[in-house]
Amino acid sequence: MPKATITSKGQLTLPKEVRTLLGVDAGDRVDFKIGEDGAITIEAIKGSASRLFGRLSGGGGVSTSISEMHQAVVDAVAADDDRIRSGRQ
Repeated sequence: MPKATITSKGQLTLPKEVRTLLGVDAGDRVDFKIGEDGAITIEAIKGSASRLFGRLSGGGGVSTSISEMHQAVVDAVAADDDRIRSGRQ
């Protein structure tokens, strides 16, 4: 069973086995829940888009302005509309 030691500042390091099971890494957040029976569970906090920031940059990427993104959406919707109206699939 994994174990951890609490520091004088009240901090602890989750053992690698626990981090792996939770699917968390440095900078991720966890939630502690205390049950009515006093049992404590730890759950990974998922779903924050901010944790994805910078994950896809591989260097040398091309930036796109908001207006360029907007125009790309308009073009895609227009093309899809044309396809639907013409009966193509």
